[in-house]
Amino acid sequence: MKIVIFGASGFSGRAILKEALAQNHQVTILVRSNVGVAFRDKNLKVVEGNVLDKEIVNQILHDQDAVIQCLGVGGKGDGKPTTFISDATKIIVEEMEKNKVKKLIAMSNVGAGNSIAFQPWIFNKIILPYFMKWLKVIIDDKNKMEPIIMNSRLDWTIVRCPNIVDKPMKGNCKATLDGKGLKLSVTLGDMAAFMINQITDNTFLKQAPSISN
Repeated sequence: MKIVIFGASGFSGRAILKEALAQNHQVTILVRSNVGVAFRDKNLKVVEGNVLDKEIVNQILHDQDAVIQCLGVGGKGDGKPTTFISDATKIIVEEMEKNKVKKLIAMSNVGAGNSIAFQPWIFNKIILPYFMKWLKVIIDDKNKMEPIIMNSRLDWTIVRCPNIVDKPMKGNCKATLDGKGLKLSVTLGDMAAFMINQITDNTFLKQAPSISN
């Protein structure tokens, strides 16, 4: 399939890109600078540009089959309130609808939307607001992002991730809609495989599963 990945130069995005190419998808990525793209592949097209530029987003979505949005703020970010991901998602959704690209797989965080209820009281009331303010800022932006996707006309899946760890794949990535069995982390490779598999697997169509190992 022909896939566009937004966020392919980040920690999670690089793993998702690698998995997409391993599954022989034709991939187009939008990056601020192709200097950050560590490898080349016959099925990879690199476009330089800004995801907040509607025109460039529209151009690269032409004649595509699916989109993966795994944008980030650069690790933990700067801790300041941001709407970067939600603003970018609004543009991506609008331009997908214009180009009649229906399939969107978007990365979110455990703690966004109704998955906040999956976390212990002490995490929500004490750890997150006082000791992990950087994460609260990111989740606040994801809480703006998710309704944009959910209220669209797209065939979407929002994948809520816990802590993503750079360890060997376990091959037992589990997804939950009610928080049962949810663990604290998921390996980078298992997350990437789950994200790519959602392109052709409609099990979680128009749903927001939380994943972990």
